[in-house]
Amino acid sequence: QVQLVESGGGLVDSGGSLRLSCSASGAGFDSAKYKVAWFRQAPGKEREGVSCIRLNDGRTYHADSVKGRFAISRDNAKSTVYLQLDSLKPEDTGRYYCIVDDLPCFDAEYGLAGWWGQGTQVTVSS
Repeated sequence: QVQLVESGGGLVDSGGSLRLSCSASGAGFDSAKYKVAWFRQAPGKEREGVSCIRLNDGRTYHADSVKGRFAISRDNAKSTVYLQLDSLKPEDTGRYYCIVDDLPCFDAEYGLAGWWGQGTQVTVSS
């Protein structure tokens, strides 16, 4: 059973940066079949996948809206995935969730049978 805990969110000004952390426990975290994705949810909006990493080959994916500004990485020794958020915009505001699944990154059903953390709030002031 994979358990995930997110941290690192906060309130920042436009153009600021944050580094989110997703700390995982459970042997399944390092499974070659798993992907680790960051999704965000804002009030009145559907969840949006922002970044994802494949654990088998390390390939990363980013939504067009964040490409070049966000970066996803993993520290295997710490069983932690990071999301570096730079050049933040107000539209990046939302609660960010770390999700582990074996479906392809950003599959339409990604996360439905996967593992979610509790999320961490990111608020970007205009």
